[in-house]
Amino acid sequence: MSPPPATIPKAWPFEEAATVAARLAASGKGIALFETGYGPSGLPHIGTFGEVARTSWVRHAFTHLTGLPSRLIAFSDDMDGLRKVPDNVPNRDMLAAYLGQPLTRIPDPFGGHESFGAHNNARLRAFLDSFGFEYEFASATDYYTSGRFDAALLRVLSCFDDAMAVILPTLGPERRATYSPILPIHPRTGQVMQVTIDRRDADAGTVVWRDPETGEAFETKVTGGAAKLQWKADWAMRWFALGVDYEMSGKDLIDSVRLSGRICRILGGVPPEGFTYELFLDEQAQKISKSKGNGLSVEEWLRYAPPESLGQFMYHQPQRAKRLYFDTIPRAVDDYLANAARLPTQPAAEQAANPAWHIHAGRLPNHGGSPVPFAMLLNLASVVNAETPDILWGFLRRYAPDATPETMPFLDRLVGHAIAYYRDFVRPTKRYRQPDAVERAALADLAETLKSVDPGSSAETLQNLVFEVGKRHPFPELRAWFACLYQVLLGQAEGPRFGGFVALYGLPETIALIEAALVRPAEPA
Repeated sequence: MSPPPATIPKAWPFEEAATVAARLAASGKGIALFETGYGPSGLPHIGTFGEVARTSWVRHAFTHLTGLPSRLIAFSDDMDGLRKVPDNVPNRDMLAAYLGQPLTRIPDPFGGHESFGAHNNARLRAFLDSFGFEYEFASATDYYTSGRFDAALLRVLSCFDDAMAVILPTLGPERRATYSPILPIHPRTGQVMQVTIDRRDADAGTVVWRDPETGEAFETKVTGGAAKLQWKADWAMRWFALGVDYEMSGKDLIDSVRLSGRICRILGGVPPEGFTYELFLDEQAQKISKSKGNGLSVEEWLRYAPPESLGQFMYHQPQRAKRLYFDTIPRAVDDYLANAARLPTQPAAEQAANPAWHIHAGRLPNHGGSPVPFAMLLNLASVVNAETPDILWGFLRRYAPDATPETMPFLDRLVGHAIAYYRDFVRPTKRYRQPDAVERAALADLAETLKSVDPGSSAETLQNLVFEVGKRHPFPELRAWFACLYQVLLGQAEGPRFGGFVALYGLPETIALIEAALVRPAEPA
């Protein structure tokens, strides 16, 4: 196998892919294994999307660099014991009777699958399939009970003391006293037991432990699904057993990655190449917490923007903390649109550094794009109080006569998203203010100037004209002039390039908008 090429596109997925290529070149392996992990005690969320999407981009870059085959395993830790009853499920009293049991041995509270774990696994697969990810689903229960992990589990048993020496210093005194990386399944209650191991027999492949309530001793095999591992040891064992070459994780797991890597080496394996991504913050720059509910769900994002924009958000600077709240959506859409429009015009080497190239797996998007930014659509929806797509399409057809829902399906989707975003976020927060004397004079000047403009003038010509009008009046800086346009005419703090808005909205309509603002009474305090 040859080493990766000397020239690598300047994009983080290619930088990551190069480390995987070098790893395979050193090991002689002919296929790369990528992995993502999922804890199925809850439903898939926006972090799940981010991890699978980012790993998929690295995998595609690896294929582009090397031409070698690869696999992506989406691994579900569905043999974990249920620690608490979730708040968002039916039949919570029923679930309470199964605390501590593996998720795949607990009845489905929704009644549609053979177990609670199977229900959540099905939700995960449907979630990943909805985005078109290419992956292989793997169930911890299947791997443990089928014997797929047996050899690795026996290896953990034989390296028990060395693994304990790595783990114990990281625990508090109370946890340290009873900790074991091997968790036997209680033969009577079915619970995953976190108990002290009294005796180990590596030749027999068994551990001896006592029921903490009855004191009864049990000898349990570590193979065949009769036991499982604590998650950090489980992570290391999985890397070792499967030969995982690449897995990324969040900043909050840095110490766990190091510890699992040490255990993997003790077992005789080589930890995978990894990538640490930053966590998401809310609007107040606080860490997003599922229990607090201060985050933004995938379903919420996709109500207001297409999935490509979520990919753009996840692609950009993954090693920097991101604020994940509703106001980030329009910027992500427009960043995606700009990248998608630029992609067909770029040389191949530059295309591979374009986020849209990764989002579309190296293919050129064929959805028609959009002749206007999403932010412009939002402002148009705001001004015309759009409640139906036909209202926006009336303006769009005048601005871009060839644009139709059939020729530009992506634009048609954006129209629907713009209306939803306007209804939920723009309309409730619109606050028009009165212009001061300087602003009033400038606005009147702009209305008169627009009356003499050629109706076919370009957005750039109109933008320059707006600049010139602003320069004729004593604003402290031109930024104040544009703030006036947004706050007085549009009822919001920020807005689009105003010349482009005039071109889209229309000259007579913009003149009428200005004149109406000049006679509008002040809003009650």
